[in-house]
Amino acid sequence: MTLQWTRSSYCDSAGPDCVEVALPPGPATAVRLRDSKAPSRPPLAFAPDAWTAFTGSVERLGSRD
Repeated sequence: MTLQWTRSSYCDSAGPDCVEVALPPGPATAVRLRDSKAPSRPPLAFAPDAWTAFTGSVERLGSRD
């Protein structure tokens, strides 16, 4: 399976200091994260519900001013 890696829109496209995410292509299996400085290292894998909870928390915390 080939994963489609995506970087944050806040990340400098020319720089290597980014976290990249690959969402499952079909039925929910695992969301994967990797360090763009070391793409050949094994990615971290998270259950889709854990990823949804994490991103929801980040969004709620980010909306605090």
